[in-house]
Amino acid sequence: MSNKFTVAIIGRPNVGKSTLFNKLIGKRLSIIDDTPGVTRDRLYAECEWRSVKFFLVDTGGLEVNDSDNLFHSEIKNQTKIAISLADVIIFVTEIKTGVVSTDLEIAKILRKSNKNIILCVNKLDNTGKLDINLYEFYNLGFGEPLGISSIHGHGTGDLLDKIVNYLSKKEMPKEDTENIINVSIIGKPNSGKSSLLNKISGSDRSIVSDIPGTTRDSIDLLINYNSQKYNLIDTAGIRKKSRVNEKIEKYSILRTNLAIERSDVCLLLIDAKENFTEQDSKILGLVLDAGKACVIAINKWDLIEKDNNTTLEYEKKLKSDISFMSYVKIVFISAKTGQRVYNLFDFINIAYKFSKTRISTGLLNEFLAQSIVRVPPPTDRGKRLKIYYMTQVSIKPPNFVFFVNKKNLFHFSYQRYLENCLRDSFDLEGTPIRFIIREKSESKTNFDF
Repeated sequence: MSNKFTVAIIGRPNVGKSTLFNKLIGKRLSIIDDTPGVTRDRLYAECEWRSVKFFLVDTGGLEVNDSDNLFHSEIKNQTKIAISLADVIIFVTEIKTGVVSTDLEIAKILRKSNKNIILCVNKLDNTGKLDINLYEFYNLGFGEPLGISSIHGHGTGDLLDKIVNYLSKKEMPKEDTENIINVSIIGKPNSGKSSLLNKISGSDRSIVSDIPGTTRDSIDLLINYNSQKYNLIDTAGIRKKSRVNEKIEKYSILRTNLAIERSDVCLLLIDAKENFTEQDSKILGLVLDAGKACVIAINKWDLIEKDNNTTLEYEKKLKSDISFMSYVKIVFISAKTGQRVYNLFDFINIAYKFSKTRISTGLLNEFLAQSIVRVPPPTDRGKRLKIYYMTQVSIKPPNFVFFVNKKNLFHFSYQRYLENCLRDSFDLEGTPIRFIIREKSESKTNFDF
């Protein structure tokens, strides 16, 4: 995140911070709900205005004196981190309640930060005559308040102008053009995703709790390890559908899917104490459908009583359970102790490397000829499958097109045979590969094997 300016949205719960966040970035990324405390972790998104790019940060609502809120101290800590990292802070209040004691306490915290503060009074949804109650907010000590409506967008252009005016006075961070591997950390609730992120980052980057479902927003963390940059995405745990009875949880599932879509490699965490479950299988299915490279980490391995065969037996059983993704590598880790945590990056690098593999058409057809000689194509009712040639058309994941005489003769079993041969010949570890089948009429080739 260091190669762009950062702007943080701060305020007490339910003043419209997440709605404003979504309005400014132009998409529904943050959770919006009337329940105070819904946005728990910091949420980043890129924003651009007048050719100035910056990261916008949505934070959990600050309830300074709320000792009954279970996540109060964690949210307060996350918000303070966001304040410390921000170049500009948007302090959001709302017109309907006026200035309340929590606003005054937050104002004290912000004044100590010595950051550029833009005071916004939200929920001024009616245009026209200025609401006289707006003048009350001068008491917060940040000069003229800016009236906005995050729902309708009134005043957001002026807000962005103010942000850019502050940022234009600062030195623009240099743009980073180095290659970054995007890694989404996925899995069931309470499998240790946030703990792993915190162990890697060396700081309390995400809220950690024993209560399943703590992380509802997807969190990005940019790190540099062994001269390679990684963007780690901590996601909300995906529950069984029968347990998804909150609209908030449904948004989390949607965002987890989006996190998978924008990742290069997915890191699935499995709780060693719970073994592989049907829900883990469904999550892997999402990864497979998205065509993403994958690594599986068996977390909390330090809590398992072991003998000489424990690891081998666990891996053998898991390989059987994930036979539909047998190419995935498995690592046994402990996010708590750090055991083999950094070995994950070796496997992530391998999966990423092979997801980008390009194989020349010449090599592919040499491979195809040898594979067909070894095991001839199948026949059906006297008709034999003919494969004229194959070529690679894309990467991430590698996609291969086969030109054949009849699609219906190219049975799944023979496709699986060719996939296994392809993986053995070109070491395609950690990545799915896809086959596209086209009939001869769709091509102009006369080649035949």
